Amino acid sequence: MASCGRTSPRRSRPSAAASRSSRARCCRSGKAEPPSSSISAGAGRKISRSRLPSATSAALRRRGSRRPGCRAARSVSGGSSSKGAGRGSKPRTRSRSRFWSAIEVGAGVQAFAHENRRREAPWRSVAGSLALLLVLAGCAASGRFDPQAVAVLPEPAKQAEASPAAQREHQRILAAYGGTYQDARVEALIAKTVERLVAASERPDLHYSVTLLNSASVNAFALPNGRLYATRGLVALANDNAELASVLAHEMAHVIARHAAIREDQVKQAALVSRVATDVFNDPQMGALALAKSKIALATFSRAQELEADGIGVGISSRAGFDPYAAVRFLNSLGRNAELKPQSGLSSDPRYLDFLSSHPATPERVKITQANARQYSAPGSGERDRAAYLASIDGLIYGEDPSEGFVRGRRFIHPRLGFTFLAPSGFVLDNTAQAVLGVNQGGGEALRLDVVQVPVEQSLADYLASGWIENIDHGSIESTSINGFPAATAIARGEEWTFRLYALRFGSDVYRFIFASKQQSPEIDRAFRDAVASFRRMTLAEIETARPLRLKIVTVKPGDTPEHLAARMAIPDRALDRFLVLNGLQPGQALKPGEQVKLVVE
Repeated sequence: MASCGRTSPRRSRPSAAASRSSRARCCRSGKAEPPSSSISAGAGRKISRSRLPSATSAALRRRGSRRPGCRAARSVSGGSSSKGAGRGSKPRTRSRSRFWSAIEVGAGVQAFAHENRRREAPWRSVAGSLALLLVLAGCAASGRFDPQAVAVLPEPAKQAEASPAAQREHQRILAAYGGTYQDARVEALIAKTVERLVAASERPDLHYSVTLLNSASVNAFALPNGRLYATRGLVALANDNAELASVLAHEMAHVIARHAAIREDQVKQAALVSRVATDVFNDPQMGALALAKSKIALATFSRAQELEADGIGVGISSRAGFDPYAAVRFLNSLGRNAELKPQSGLSSDPRYLDFLSSHPATPERVKITQANARQYSAPGSGERDRAAYLASIDGLIYGEDPSEGFVRGRRFIHPRLGFTFLAPSGFVLDNTAQAVLGVNQGGGEALRLDVVQVPVEQSLADYLASGWIENIDHGSIESTSINGFPAATAIARGEEWTFRLYALRFGSDVYRFIFASKQQSPEIDRAFRDAVASFRRMTLAEIETARPLRLKIVTVKPGDTPEHLAARMAIPDRALDRFLVLNGLQPGQALKPGEQVKLVVE
């Protein structure tokens, strides 16, 4: 549940104060950073600085429900000889609605629903976007890529970086992916990498602008005007500069071959394109967009286009001097990283995760990419620049940004908003752009926490009875107090699920706890009530000590083992598996004294 990005409930229209607050983004130094900057590469080769407005987007933007705050933004572009400096709408509580939430468990989805047949919908459909989509996954092809086949490429669409449509698309992306991440060392690394790739590409005259997004998801994509995007989650997963270059080259290939422009024509929208690997986002001017409609707005590439981009990208990387087999390694890391998601409430099936396309599974993609790489050199050739890469990402924020709220076990903590609560035993929490979602291990119980605006003059008991959810048991409505905060609770019943509802006034906001169970019992209801009772204001000491998880680069010492180093990770869930995936290591693989590895620490 994001207030400033991915991790707290959103406001439909954040206040100026909230926007200013969100721009003070926590980076390695823990200090506020400049609002935004950009480093450009290619034909334009310009350096510009501009303030990017704070933006919010939510799959759940509706009357009466919002997510406070917004994410800070910084645009980083990398490339040829350039370098950058520095590291509510009013609620309509009586409108009627359809409500459903889907929370993924293991290899499937457990859904709980409460449906209203009437017209207005302050409760929009929510598919708690927990999925991590593979960045380069998916490309159907039955043969090798022929480098000669792209000797003559189509003329790229006119790059319109400053056009209103391009800027609107850019702002939507920033809103969906938490704004830009501020880190001078990573920015410099990206700029240098893109500079090399541009010079080695089929179109060295093109201009590219690369934005590093403040998202834990593993993602990369491109716009037809040459804007490339990569998330810090992707940067954290990569193990050397060649792997990062393989992703950027793949996205550049989509621009060079005009894939996004072609898809743009096909779907008749101002487009997003390149391999989008996660989150769906909304148009702030249109209000809430249902998930199905949001899918239409995203332009993924065809299998043939993905294969072509793979081949072009491997060629660009190889000519730039990078190891062409880096793409193979990174694809393997993507697949293994996806397999870790069930423990966090996510499905491990890439076909399910990639719900916007019918691309083939990662093993096929790896095979095709490996065949492409063989056409350029033998394994072991080309630069990897691992030491320089690890030095650049040392201290990178890993996982959720605490300024937007984060999960530690069963506890959700939001330092900026100043509250915390503890989920029932056995629950796995996920902090999404729309809300905090949770599900128990069996999938028969779920929870949701979001925020709405309720007029001060309206009692919370009246709000629960106001019709925003149907089939409420009016006899169950009772006013109460939770740790000094006014609250009200009630029961609602659907065909398959029973809901325990809470509305709690905290400051100027009203937080809604919605607990769902398939087999309601006094014990389950008590566990739900205890979870709400744990909602409290954080102490100043707790707020000051709430720190993000970060990558720490350490040197392997004699006697160190993966098990020993994984025990130092600040990740209680499958720490050894995560250590291996994060470092591109195989189970049972021995460590060499003197080599460097990534740890996740507080």
